[in-house]
Amino acid sequence: MATKALFNSVVNWFIGRRIDQIERFIAHPYETQKGVLFSQLFLAEDTEYGLKYGFKSISSISDFQNRIPIVSYEDFEPYIEKARQGEPDIIWPGQIKRFAKSSGTTNAKSKFIPITEESLEDCHYKAGKDLIALYVNNHPESELFQHKNLRLGGSSEMYQDFNTKFGDLSAILIENLPYWVEVINTPSRKVSLMGEWESKLKAITAEVKSQDVGSLTGVPSWMMVLLLRLLKETNADNIGQLWPNLEVFFHGGISFIPYKDQYKQLMGKDINYYEIYNASEGFFGIQDRSGADDMLLMLDYGIFYEFIPMEHFGESHPKTITLEDVEIGKNYAMVLTTNGGLWRYLIGDTVKFTSTNPYRIKVSGRTKHYINTFGEELMIDNVEVALKKACDFTNSEIIDYTGAPIYMNGNESGAHEWVIEFSRKPSEIEAFARIFDDTLKKVNSDYEAKRYNNITLKEPVVHIARSNLFYDWMNSRGKLGGQNKVPRLSNNREYIDPLLEMN
Repeated sequence: MATKALFNSVVNWFIGRRIDQIERFIAHPYETQKGVLFSQLFLAEDTEYGLKYGFKSISSISDFQNRIPIVSYEDFEPYIEKARQGEPDIIWPGQIKRFAKSSGTTNAKSKFIPITEESLEDCHYKAGKDLIALYVNNHPESELFQHKNLRLGGSSEMYQDFNTKFGDLSAILIENLPYWVEVINTPSRKVSLMGEWESKLKAITAEVKSQDVGSLTGVPSWMMVLLLRLLKETNADNIGQLWPNLEVFFHGGISFIPYKDQYKQLMGKDINYYEIYNASEGFFGIQDRSGADDMLLMLDYGIFYEFIPMEHFGESHPKTITLEDVEIGKNYAMVLTTNGGLWRYLIGDTVKFTSTNPYRIKVSGRTKHYINTFGEELMIDNVEVALKKACDFTNSEIIDYTGAPIYMNGNESGAHEWVIEFSRKPSEIEAFARIFDDTLKKVNSDYEAKRYNNITLKEPVVHIARSNLFYDWMNSRGKLGGQNKVPRLSNNREYIDPLLEMN
């Protein structure tokens, strides 16, 4: 009992201390961000990149923006490749020893995102601690530390190449976790890092079904696959019956909106749901309020944020803005400067601000994941709202979906085509499509204008996918499990045509 009391007092001291620090950056966002930027510039001033762009003589944020170019991965790759080959002081001081391998969602080519000691400790691991701190601060009655956390990460081992290592971000994080963190996590490190998804799923199920699980961490789609497998294996009626102490699901990677009702049924009890926003490039947002649908933008993780208004995205030299100038409700492409050695890097995500005091965001889509073939500027957040409305109206539930344009043919108007896999199908797909279309018109004025009298866009074409279509398609692409995601929207037909063939 004395040991438990001591542990709780240490935890509460840490949580209180960190909450004070978070409140400090909330109160002083611009000073915090300016401090982050200039500490990065100071650290990297003698690197190859720092010498090329004169980091040492940069004296203001506008000077930084005028002197250093905005880059995509392809632009920055030559510097990353030098660092991967073991050359020190290229984009960050010293040798970068680890790289997170990611193919991304839209590009089959592998990306190697640098993971420095600073980004590992001061961003990724710091965020993991903050997630717990914010949650327990909101739920002081929590018994989180008395039960296991079930993590469902990406796959596989670390690989040696040149003088550096690369692998899935999950593998890097798990490989370097301190022992005390491993004690509270399940499955074991060995099982967590298994590569082949089906074998891994079987091993996880065998290991965790008898554990006392209090929290879940992972991507909603893949976690659902695991939980359904567990129910089948144990003959439990719901997850609450299997794990009565389960209290929270920390989720990220994809929108939770299509899965919310399914999880409620799956759990058989009320639990908390907390969203996180992270990627190989860094950790950016954490839901800081119970029941909220937005996330606090974390300003002291060694990441300096800039934003490109989406109406200017794609211009040859788009003007970026900082936090001082963002507006609530507008779509922005994020530009990052990080303690992982990325400088004015386009991550490919779009966000909307829901608040500027403090700065809270929602992920609204991807810069490459939208449909704008006809000027409709359809983003993922529009689609998620419309699908939810159509599901509620028709008492249906969605597992996965993707959408793409049907191009104009002569005088014939174009359209959008959708492949949707349901766990509970609507009795009338026509009614589903109608509500979906009507809601898109309400939430997106550009879409509404293009749909006017069917002049540019006809009504959407909706296909009901066969069972396991998306799972089989992802499997055929070698993209099962972990952070792999079904591409929701595309401005061409590269995803939807193979899916229609398999359907």
